[in-house]
Amino acid sequence: MTKDDVADALDEIGTLLELKGENTFRTNAYHNAARLVQQLPGDLAQMVADGKLAEVRGIGEALALKITTLVTTGNLPYLEDLRASIPAGLVKMLRLPGLGPKKVKALHDLLNIDSIEKLKAACESGEVAKQKGFGAKTQTRILEGIAYIDQVGHRVRIDLALPLGTALLEQIRTFPGVIRAELCGSLRRRKETVADLDILVSSANAQPIMDAFVKIPEVVQVLGQGPTKSSVIAGLHVHGTKVTLQADLRVVEDTQYPFALHYFTGSKEHNIRMRQRAIDRGLSLNEYALANETRLVPCKDEADIFAALDLPYIQPELREDTGEIEAGELKKLPALVVDSDIRGVFHNHTTYSDGTASLEEMALAAKKLGFEYFGVGDHSQSLTIARGLPSNVVRKQWAEIDRVNAKLDGVRILKGSEVDILEDGSLDYTDELLAGFEYVVASVHSHFGMTEAEMTARVCKALSHPAVTMLGHATGRLLLKREGYKINLDEVLKVAAKHGKMIEINAQPSRLDLDWKYVKQAKAMGIPIVINPDAHSTGELALYTFGVQVARRGWLTKDDVFNTRGLADVMKELARRKQNPIT
Repeated sequence: MTKDDVADALDEIGTLLELKGENTFRTNAYHNAARLVQQLPGDLAQMVADGKLAEVRGIGEALALKITTLVTTGNLPYLEDLRASIPAGLVKMLRLPGLGPKKVKALHDLLNIDSIEKLKAACESGEVAKQKGFGAKTQTRILEGIAYIDQVGHRVRIDLALPLGTALLEQIRTFPGVIRAELCGSLRRRKETVADLDILVSSANAQPIMDAFVKIPEVVQVLGQGPTKSSVIAGLHVHGTKVTLQADLRVVEDTQYPFALHYFTGSKEHNIRMRQRAIDRGLSLNEYALANETRLVPCKDEADIFAALDLPYIQPELREDTGEIEAGELKKLPALVVDSDIRGVFHNHTTYSDGTASLEEMALAAKKLGFEYFGVGDHSQSLTIARGLPSNVVRKQWAEIDRVNAKLDGVRILKGSEVDILEDGSLDYTDELLAGFEYVVASVHSHFGMTEAEMTARVCKALSHPAVTMLGHATGRLLLKREGYKINLDEVLKVAAKHGKMIEINAQPSRLDLDWKYVKQAKAMGIPIVINPDAHSTGELALYTFGVQVARRGWLTKDDVFNTRGLADVMKELARRKQNPIT
């Protein structure tokens, strides 16, 4: 298990103990240990092997033993027992915005609520509002959160679904008789969330593959097994979260594989357009073949299908019927940005605020990823919950950046900040201090309940400030948990374009904000996009890849993304923007 996996498990233990009403000292010990594990230098497995964990201040013998068990076996009976001892509904209630472990436990103790269904009924009857520590506003927010969860249904974020899908796919590819195999559906199109997994295989003999599929260790329930299609519920622990999804496996003949791959990748709207395009050319296209009245049109892969319909290959991320076919006809499909194009990142956190690694550790981790620059974006002073930096600490950080940069080779730390946009649209630091940063990420972290007009005016005012370089997580959404605040993004993008500001794709999988549809709109308006991981640990720097996926869905090329530029070009452009801001 990685450091992040172990930290997630320790955090989960702390949360489950809070739900059981354990004392704060004990629950905090696990949460603190989670942070300590993430901050440990060197290889965790080696520390375990050397027996040095208990020497770390804040861990001790008991925690060291649990961590050792996690690292050496991949699981922890104590955690499994805890999970089994708590009603599953209480854990699900934690998904609701504003409901932490203490409030969930209070609802269970006061009203015997152990499920979202019971919670909804208690809110609708007004019982929750009557309880001490809740009130009418909290009750309303809970109902809004439940409505949102009902709306999104059983969907899973891509960062959780992809490891499960990949684990299944890798095993399927080892089965005798498998010729080709791929993940299809919304996961292949890299949608932010998915409802199920679609897996396609080509083989001359389906039955042995079906028999082997239902016996994969990740399969927890077999829903159906047929001669060419089987459906199961599959599960996997990913970063401390048990992920379960329905997985459908289809086996086709290898000559049918390209057509089935195209069809089951979707989207439905894209497929409808492609079928009509085939009809217009006297052909028929379905999941098995492309044909006219007398013969099949042989296609060895998807590219051949597109070519037969007078189109270049269309990347899966673009297949949403948002102009990809028209662009293909005109030979104007974009050469989409790829992971290796990214040369550095700007929005990241260190131990100065709510990160778990030092400046130098984060910079060295960025270098390992091949980045030329690592931008610091620690929180500003008003966000005390995230240990936002007062001005004197900012200057202390600048001095440390200078010292670390003097000894670093191959990567440079840039002086930035994630500065809060205050309720009135002003920024959280004085103009004098703002002038000392090399760049500023402006973000909203408070007062989410403003009207659309108020929030739009607030953000637009911030974007008009000459010190602001880019807007962070533009809508504040938390996927599958919280809708974004009400804001007119059309107006925000106009103001960003007017003042020459950049817009961030926040690559945290819980955000993926800006949404790809607005990314495409921003591109059309000439607004530079920045892909940022919003990393709070060294491991989270790699999350930038999920931002690249959003960028690809938004039709972005390498030239559309600011941080595909090298260090010298970035430094020059940031300096130019500071000297000549567009007002």
